Amino acid sequence: MATVMKESTRKNKEKAGKSAPGHAYDATTIKVLEGLEAVRRRPAMYIGDVSQRGLHHTVYEVVDNSVDEALAGFCDTILVELGKDNSVTVTDNGRGIPTEMHPEQKVSALEVVMTTLHAGGKFDHDSYKVSGGLHGVGVSVVNALAEWCWVEVCRDGEVKRQEYKRGVATGRVKSAGKGKITGTKTSYLPDSEIFTTVEMKFDIIASRLRELAFLNQGLKIILQDHRNDKNEVFEYSGGLSSFVEYLNENKTALYKKPIHFQKTKDNVDVEVAMQYNDSYSESVYSYVNNIHTIEGGTHLTGFRTALTRSINSYASKYNLVKKNGVNLVGDDSREGLTAVISVRVREPQFEGQTKTKLGNSEVRGIVEAVTNEHLGAFFEENPSAGKKIVEKLVQAATAREAARKAKELTRRKTALDSGALPGKLADCSLRDPESCEIYIVEGDSAGGSAKQGRDRRYQAILPLRGKILNVEKSRIDRILGNEEIRTIITGLGCGIGDDFNVSKIRYHKIIIMTDADVDGSHIRTLLLTFFFRYMRELIDKGYMYIAQPPLFRVKKGKKEQYVYSEEEKNRVIKQFGKESGVSIQRYKGLGEMNPEQLWNTTMDPEKRTLLQVTLDDAFEADHLFSVLMGSETGPRSKFIKENAQYVRNLDI
Repeated sequence: MATVMKESTRKNKEKAGKSAPGHAYDATTIKVLEGLEAVRRRPAMYIGDVSQRGLHHTVYEVVDNSVDEALAGFCDTILVELGKDNSVTVTDNGRGIPTEMHPEQKVSALEVVMTTLHAGGKFDHDSYKVSGGLHGVGVSVVNALAEWCWVEVCRDGEVKRQEYKRGVATGRVKSAGKGKITGTKTSYLPDSEIFTTVEMKFDIIASRLRELAFLNQGLKIILQDHRNDKNEVFEYSGGLSSFVEYLNENKTALYKKPIHFQKTKDNVDVEVAMQYNDSYSESVYSYVNNIHTIEGGTHLTGFRTALTRSINSYASKYNLVKKNGVNLVGDDSREGLTAVISVRVREPQFEGQTKTKLGNSEVRGIVEAVTNEHLGAFFEENPSAGKKIVEKLVQAATAREAARKAKELTRRKTALDSGALPGKLADCSLRDPESCEIYIVEGDSAGGSAKQGRDRRYQAILPLRGKILNVEKSRIDRILGNEEIRTIITGLGCGIGDDFNVSKIRYHKIIIMTDADVDGSHIRTLLLTFFFRYMRELIDKGYMYIAQPPLFRVKKGKKEQYVYSEEEKNRVIKQFGKESGVSIQRYKGLGEMNPEQLWNTTMDPEKRTLLQVTLDDAFEADHLFSVLMGSETGPRSKFIKENAQYVRNLDI
């Protein structure tokens, strides 16, 4: 969930439009990039970036082709192998990419698919009614960014093979023997000239494959890591119901089985699984053609509208609300709800290029109608479950009313110079959020050192006294009654809940700085849980960071070096020579460092190392926070036992 970012010296921005001396701007400067050359020159345009996230995206693009075969009803098994050389091989038992001569391109159809942008069967609705991926861009982009790639296709009892180097075919399609099972096998090695790292992470890939197996009932996906002989099989007969049960694994459900319904209406397939639990947070995930729409869209709006209407209709019919004197609104109806909404649309229209928000207006009405129909039937047929749900939501509405006064204490009513900021916040002098950062610091002692050592122009310090409330186990009224949380909300300026507005954030770097011990780790997890549950857009925007204070100071004579791990400490000691005369100071807390040391090691942008908090897989993060911070002790004990072997530098 976090990626390392080593900061470099701040540089002034160059003036836009200024030409370099001696360089003319005329027709000869206009370049046309042929074939896949554009992909290699600007890879981030196609896969997001060239770091770990973009690297793993290449795997998903190849897998998506196989999943599309499953969506079309021709594939039920996909094998993903991670080679010892960091190569990736994806094998499916689908129809196999056609290999005959393309009538227009005059080369094999396989070569067209692998070496030409916007080429593939996804544009032909007779071949694929729905599909995900990059709509004809994906596999050719992966090929372009690979040092080498080869594809084997089995069709009509014969295996055909073609090889490529950095997106260019090294020869024609050749026969490679006989085969009984149809399908496609694609193998490639990410190009180290393109990517900053080519080391695939098993857990990151496993998370996406698990998600795809949940979304495609009956599909088996096998992941094999030949680097360490680690294997996993993802196959869920329950589909979306299994997905919801997985997400609710560490929570207590209000009724035994998830509500599940599926219906095709006007060529749109709608499938929903949902289950209420005893938590106070909402975990709702929406998908279009297997693409996770993290910003929602018309399908999610339709579901939410129908959910609130159906619950209010049922509660009103059986007089379950009036006696309590409260009205259930949208937020109330989703407290403790875990749901997955998956729609399959022939021509999805996404807002923006990132495919994170569905824009098809007709889908809203379709999802709304299907949800109303099936939820109404469920409540009538399951009165006991319906009553439990309404009772919980009435409590949520009561808590919402009680939280209004607490919200007033945290809402920013006036301008920044009104004196409304919390007294313990040492603010910075600059007012441009892009230039400002805030350190949320564990303890008054460390906060004092940070205040003295900081650069007052752009660094603000907010010290916290002790641990904040565990929001995973608390309702919003209790959360807003917690002094430390109120201080954070007021200091950041963006509000919470209905009042949340990311554009009002006062700092574009929010840095959590805690001690490198068990208590520090716990405080960090409590803070991350709060931000994930109630200010998640700050994580999505890339504003959240974790400071990395040193664990040791190694000194010999006039030479000294701050180090961040046991391994680094041992390496530095060897570099310093004989151990005699070498002194080692172990920092158990931030408060042990004076202001100058804290600046030099943890706060100076030219020297510090920050971990940027990212969300590669929101549902995995949801699951993990439930394990670590939820009420169920069994899953937490299991997690600790399974991960204890990876603990380093434990200080209790």
